[in-house]
Amino acid sequence: MALANQFRNLNWNQPWSLPLAPKLILMVAVPIAMLAAAWALDWRGQYEDLDAGQREEQQLKEQYKLKKGQAVNLDLYREQLREINTTFGALLKQLPNKSQMEALIVEVNQAGLGRGLQFELFKPASQETMREFYAELPINLKILGTYHDIGAFATDIGQLSRIVTLNDISLAVTRDGNLTLDTVAKTFRYLDEDELAAQKRTREAANKATKK
Repeated sequence: MALANQFRNLNWNQPWSLPLAPKLILMVAVPIAMLAAAWALDWRGQYEDLDAGQREEQQLKEQYKLKKGQAVNLDLYREQLREINTTFGALLKQLPNKSQMEALIVEVNQAGLGRGLQFELFKPASQETMREFYAELPINLKILGTYHDIGAFATDIGQLSRIVTLNDISLAVTRDGNLTLDTVAKTFRYLDEDELAAQKRTREAANKATKK
């Protein structure tokens, strides 16, 4: 009852004159309210900024470790790049230029004739397919011969000095026991400087048209 009486007729304008119990509650409530207000108005934002900064610091540390590893292995990467360029150059040399394509087509034909095969169809495409740094010319072939001779022809094609691939292969047995080979032989040549420049202009024009 005495404690309840302390909360009657309180004069909050003069907190120093309050009874002991209300004064103690006020002494506890005011700091708590001040802390809550500080958290809501200022400290919470600072805490969030600190948390974001810590996350960014961790990301920067990971990026540093990655770049440090790349820097340590830079000489190895350069050596690998030189090897790639050397290999690419060697492969490029296996591609004929424009003036050598006719001779390559003749080689494909001679590879079949040399094995005693009969060409029922030997039709180079009327137009090349242009790639990024090379041109591709398909030759539609239909060849008649024995299993052994056709297998030897495929081996000879793979051993030509220039790259020729056999694609879309289809074999059928004839009435006399021979085979008919339907395939597309693809020959390749590298593009000269003028053709590469034209390819580049075409890509740039396409990119500009896409951005519009």
